[in-house]
Amino acid sequence: MTGRAAPTVLPSSLRIRLGLVAVLAALVVVVLGVLYAGDGEPGVVDARIWAAVDGAGQPWRYAATATDFLGEPVGAAALVVVTVAGCLLLRCPRAAVLAVAGTGVTVGTATLLKHMVGRTIHGDDNLSYPSGHTAFLTALALVVALLTAGRLGLGRGAGTSLVLVAALAAGAAMGWAQVALGAHYPTDTVGGWCTALAVVPATAWLVDRVADAGPRQHR
Repeated sequence: MTGRAAPTVLPSSLRIRLGLVAVLAALVVVVLGVLYAGDGEPGVVDARIWAAVDGAGQPWRYAATATDFLGEPVGAAALVVVTVAGCLLLRCPRAAVLAVAGTGVTVGTATLLKHMVGRTIHGDDNLSYPSGHTAFLTALALVVALLTAGRLGLGRGAGTSLVLVAALAAGAAMGWAQVALGAHYPTDTVGGWCTALAVVPATAWLVDRVADAGPRQHR
């Protein structure tokens, strides 16, 4: 049987740039993790940002709570299901796989890092670094942006800009919600954002490698 190969989930034009972004993001995750390992208090930057965000009116708190729900198990599962369904309708099976694998590996990595770093908030039982909510929403935004860049055939500059803007928007929205609700330190959300930036491109590359290896093995 012959047919058109499934489109890659990580466009070749973006591999080098997003690879560099992933490396830099991983470095940020490590540096922040070392700086705040075993800590249970906000840093100087955390305290200043917290002071600026604290005291937001009720409408803003409603918005923060609604955004936070998108990172909770029920909300996150619903977003992933919708994204997978959209990918399948668009006949992009690799993107559907990435929607599950990318978000799953990202959240799993964030959870592992929490236990390794041991930073806490509001008590010793509440591990905080990095923010899993921020990592999840950023990861999902990266998946959607990669799918969009691939289908539109965007070049290196436009494609990279779309992916990074989408990641920044999602990370900023969830990061703000976590800080406004007092669930995370601001640096936790930066760590979560960078975790997604480091994990998703690597996972996308791996999805493409595995998918491309299948047809070759049957030749």
